[in-house]
Amino acid sequence: MLDTEAKSFLDAVKAAGRPDVSTLTPPDARQLYKETRGAVTPEPPEVSELDNIAAPGPHGPIPLRYYRPAGVDKREPIPVLVFYHGGGWVIGDLDTHDVVCRSLANEARCAVVSVDYRMGPEHKFPAAVDDAYAAAHWVAGEAKSLRIDADRLAVGGDSAGGNLAAVVALMARGKRKDGDATAPKIGYQLLIYPATDMHMDTQSHKSFAKDHLLTRDSMDWFQLQYLNGTADRDDWRASPLRAKSLAGLPPAYVLVAGHDPLRDEGEAYAVALKQAGVPVVFREFPGQIHGFVVLGKVIPQATQAIAEMGTALKLAFGQG
Repeated sequence: MLDTEAKSFLDAVKAAGRPDVSTLTPPDARQLYKETRGAVTPEPPEVSELDNIAAPGPHGPIPLRYYRPAGVDKREPIPVLVFYHGGGWVIGDLDTHDVVCRSLANEARCAVVSVDYRMGPEHKFPAAVDDAYAAAHWVAGEAKSLRIDADRLAVGGDSAGGNLAAVVALMARGKRKDGDATAPKIGYQLLIYPATDMHMDTQSHKSFAKDHLLTRDSMDWFQLQYLNGTADRDDWRASPLRAKSLAGLPPAYVLVAGHDPLRDEGEAYAVALKQAGVPVVFREFPGQIHGFVVLGKVIPQATQAIAEMGTALKLAFGQG
């Protein structure tokens, strides 16, 4: 059964006549996404530090936002989560996911570095991947100035951001195997309803193609903006589920929503990780919809999900 609050939210979106993203231009879609955040986003919790910084990247400087949780010694090296926001590789930014990053920092007692990676259609695949990896690499290398422990570094994100986090973990593993000692030592993956296969041919894609926040039309539109063509769907940097091997990756927490087109591919990725010998915590919120974690003002289970993810991160960081 669809969660009561989730149903009420979907009904309100429909009643408001909110257009499907597929009917908009990318700039208009970004603006609509930002404008609608206030009605669904909780008040931002206090953190001890928040700084807008930047990392050098292959396509130019990458804007970042650094969070340090409330109640920690400002000089203490603490664990860090490098976070990639969702939005189909087209919409979303540091502001749209500010509350989630603040909340995760406080719940996990870790620093969070949110990454404003380049997006389509202005910057096609793999620009977002390049930025995502460069940001994690830079964070690990700047451990002293950021007052973080580079040996306790996690990557995470929601939806498209979960896709990028999974891909960054794969890239870091490959570079370390190739002898790159500077590659970040990623210790954990926090994958929130991640997109893992661009072919979108699972049963959940068929079951929830319409009348949900994320529709089939919108997903086709996102791919059109992000990818260079259909051939990119087979590239593991776009579809991490299609990587030759997932062995040797860091442990993962994989969260899926039961009424989400991405549910089956998220579960498939968790299963594939387990089969490759990777420790996995798989968590399904059966009554929830795609994107619910950032809808805490109208969907209370978002708060529960963030608390659970914070606990998982603390355990991964040895702070449980």
